[in-house]
Amino acid sequence: MNLISNIWIHPRTSAAGLLIAIVTIAGSLSQQGVTLGSAGTGTVVTLVGAIATALLGLLAQDPVAATAAPTGVTSVKLGAWAMVALLIQLPFISGCSGVTVAQDIVNWTPTLQSAVATVDTTASLLAPADAPIFAAATVGFDLASNLLDAQAKAYLANPGASTLAQLQTQVVTFQQQVNGALLTAGKIVDPASQQHALSAIQAVGTIVCAMLSLVQSVSSKTAVAGMAGRSTVKMASVERYMDVEMASRIVAGHYGEPVGMARMQVDLAERDQVQAGF
Repeated sequence: MNLISNIWIHPRTSAAGLLIAIVTIAGSLSQQGVTLGSAGTGTVVTLVGAIATALLGLLAQDPVAATAAPTGVTSVKLGAWAMVALLIQLPFISGCSGVTVAQDIVNWTPTLQSAVATVDTTASLLAPADAPIFAAATVGFDLASNLLDAQAKAYLANPGASTLAQLQTQVVTFQQQVNGALLTAGKIVDPASQQHALSAIQAVGTIVCAMLSLVQSVSSKTAVAGMAGRSTVKMASVERYMDVEMASRIVAGHYGEPVGMARMQVDLAERDQVQAGF
């Protein structure tokens, strides 16, 4: 009886709960490959999830009555639920178009190249014994950055299975270079040198992981399994070297969103990659 009465007493909260349930179910169905048919360039499941997310966002921004003090608390909860809904949508909505993903990778490239340039100058900040080790571990970053950008542009020019496969290979190759470099930097004994080295590599790694997540979202389960199979240096081996706060700031800056939202996106993407076998 309380359940029924609460619907009438708190209609906005109840509506938000229903919408978040729809989004969650849509996410689960999509991840299991259930589409319920096509809808435009996507599927019925992703369309329903997207509509529910949009409605939840509108609901979260409804005007708050000045006379109802508790509603302010409800509004905060609705805003948090809207954020969660967007995060749940991330793996299967953001990657519904390979062209969109490739364009996002191209959009990331200036930030990536800036991070790589920082890596190139970091060796001068390290102890003399550590600089050659760091330089050797990161020597391929410039070439990998250029190749990944070129491959994304090649996909944009000619979307297809072959160019997507090349993009998958290139992003995994770069991810492995970064992971290997993190392991090497983690072995540097001098504390100041290690901090400089890890910080520079992590900035590159954050962007490469974001790109990997994008490519993963438009890849079949078989393709993702193949990509993960080529990942010999697993994320579990380098997680202790990752600065999540730094990664969140980089992602937030790229997408123009709150750092808190970016933090949950980073956590979600990392979890998905680990579960996929990266």
